[in-house]
Amino acid sequence: MEPPKMNPVVEPLSWMLGTWLSDPPGAGTFPTLQPFRYLEEVHISHVGQPMLNFSFNSFHPDTRKPMHRECGFIRLEPDTNKVAFVSAQNTGIVEVEEGEVNGQELCIASHSIARISFAKEPHVEQITRKFRLNSEGKLEQTVSMATTTQPMTPHLHVTYKKVTP
Repeated sequence: MEPPKMNPVVEPLSWMLGTWLSDPPGAGTFPTLQPFRYLEEVHISHVGQPMLNFSFNSFHPDTRKPMHRECGFIRLEPDTNKVAFVSAQNTGIVEVEEGEVNGQELCIASHSIARISFAKEPHVEQITRKFRLNSEGKLEQTVSMATTTQPMTPHLHVTYKKVTP
């Protein structure tokens, strides 16, 4: 069976496609957390629809135990550079982030965040993300976050090496 043809609406995001592995491990920090490192595997694909599918699976670098997981979709408003990033996370958060793709950089910020009724506090109130393809062909992701107790603060930075197209 032939792979589906990419929908032209998502062509501006084609640089994100593939399987990516953190290289080196990602780094996390936040005022209420001890700094930490993590490994992450990212799958970004399409099935011919006008959106990309994604999954992010992070693991403890020593024990390989699963940590944060999220999956969802990246949509582009046709004939624009406006992007929506829709994510469901294992922490009980569901979010919609919106922003723009410019060349090989995608900048998005939370538009709405919902959480399960028994989510741990403090609650996430805002998220910003930036994805960019660097000059070495590696994908970088930077995440900042605000919670009910902390203002917007850098939270994660990770660089990924592409392992499959």
